Amino acid sequence: MSAPPDHHPWHVVAGTLADAGCDIVVGLPSDEPGLMDAARTTPGLRVLGVRDQRAGACAAIGHAAVSGRPAVLAVNSGPSFANALTGLLEASSLGAPVVVVTTRVPALGIGRGGFQHTDQAAMAWPLTKWDFLVEDPRQLTWALRRAVHLAVNGGPGVVLVEIADEVLRAPAPERRPAQPVRRLRFAADAEEVRRAARLLTEARLPVVVAGGGCKPAGAGPAVRRLAELLAAPLFTTAAGRGLVDEEHPLACGLVGLYTTPPADRLLAEADVVLAIGSRLEETARMGWDGLKDKTLVHVDVDPAVFHTASEPEVALLGDAALVAGQLADAVVAQAPAVSAAGAARGAEVAAVRAQMRARHRRTAADGPELTVATALRLLQESVTRAATLVQENGLHDMWGYHHPVVSVGDGARVVTPGEQTMVGFGLPAAVGAALADRSRRTVLVCGDGAFEMGLAALPTAAELNLGLTVLVLDNRGYGWPRFVRAEEGAPDTLTRFTAPAHTDAAVRALGGLTARCTTAGELTAALDDAAKAHAEGRTTVITVPVRDDDVPVGVRRVFDAGPPTGAAA
Repeated sequence: MSAPPDHHPWHVVAGTLADAGCDIVVGLPSDEPGLMDAARTTPGLRVLGVRDQRAGACAAIGHAAVSGRPAVLAVNSGPSFANALTGLLEASSLGAPVVVVTTRVPALGIGRGGFQHTDQAAMAWPLTKWDFLVEDPRQLTWALRRAVHLAVNGGPGVVLVEIADEVLRAPAPERRPAQPVRRLRFAADAEEVRRAARLLTEARLPVVVAGGGCKPAGAGPAVRRLAELLAAPLFTTAAGRGLVDEEHPLACGLVGLYTTPPADRLLAEADVVLAIGSRLEETARMGWDGLKDKTLVHVDVDPAVFHTASEPEVALLGDAALVAGQLADAVVAQAPAVSAAGAARGAEVAAVRAQMRARHRRTAADGPELTVATALRLLQESVTRAATLVQENGLHDMWGYHHPVVSVGDGARVVTPGEQTMVGFGLPAAVGAALADRSRRTVLVCGDGAFEMGLAALPTAAELNLGLTVLVLDNRGYGWPRFVRAEEGAPDTLTRFTAPAHTDAAVRALGGLTARCTTAGELTAALDDAAKAHAEGRTTVITVPVRDDDVPVGVRRVFDAGPPTGAAA
């Protein structure tokens, strides 16, 4: 006999997750009422129904990035679970706190052709911090609370809880309301902090690099204060963007592939690098060949990060905000408030920022043809520097990673893919991000190929009246493979789409607006219409055709090739 509908094990699962601090469950409905159904009647939980589990995982990432809370992805054994893995690969790469709750088929079917049985733990093992199979109802609340704890503590990430079919058909265990799982914070060793401070204060040109790990800690003010005390150029990784206002006098944009010259000169000339909350993944090191020769002070909450990309001279294990504060206090104790060297560094950073802005003015100068840089400038003027910005990682939309082509404030929310850079991440991530904070505009910048791959999220955006604004940079195909093939003199036929685009029809069928713009005037008008559509909860998709040679300056710099004649670079 089944349990009463208001006291099913799924209700215990939903209530436990809500108590632990989760606020959303993302997924597709299962054959029988499951976690999503229970979550709909659980105070404190929202349900986000999607059309595709892959999109669901990306929506969970976007929601967690904007809300700052762990997100739950509800799936089932078999294709449902397998389909979510690409998004979970990105979540793992980003360090997004995602709790995956799935089912396991009846034990009698395992090894005997059980319907939709798959070894989920084995499939997800490289991506998860922890996985656990609940085989006894008495394990249920413990396993879920531990999962949330591990999702948000240490290096945040993906955890997996499988619930056996037998548990879901047994009497529901007792659930006692509990306090939210807390994010643990701890400071670094005081002597190591003093040693790091000496290296920084004695440096000729210290540089600060802040990563995505600073965001859960709320480390923006502490990192900014530390950079000011050191008069150090302040860079972020793509995941760390939005931590500090990019109009701050020391802010120099992004590091690595996304560095805008001449800020790369500061990275090349630095003698001490302070990396906070970043694994210094490959993208952050691209075009920065001298990093391995720098003295590295590395701060992270996860000891596994150290000695990965480069061996640190000092490794400081602790919360990014607390350790940045410790370092700032130690710098104050060891150095005068203003030094001649610090004043000279500040002047050098100011000169570099002025050169970056002058270069951008030349790049984004209005002309007869609408370049990517101009399109991004007009987009930002329309939505403001405080919008939620969601990005893909295609060739042309990488212009948006370059400051000052786009300049975000410290109140902005920025959602980007991680080191995996899955195609199709952006639209579903924008859905999760917009649902997490309806008080601000949510905009997506992506290529046409990525938009088509993420199209399964479009009906969800329409159903929820999220009012997304999407800027599609259209090169009729896949730009990055085409660029690399051109560099190698290889054929690019396979990178080009030949069928007519169907995306505008899909947008309009769902009540959204579309526009195709080739001039600044057309784009300005389309953005005005998008602002009105946003107020009505309608999606707007604006397509801007782009040239193959409109390649971001960081890509040109890394590939060590000058821009071709007429390129916007």
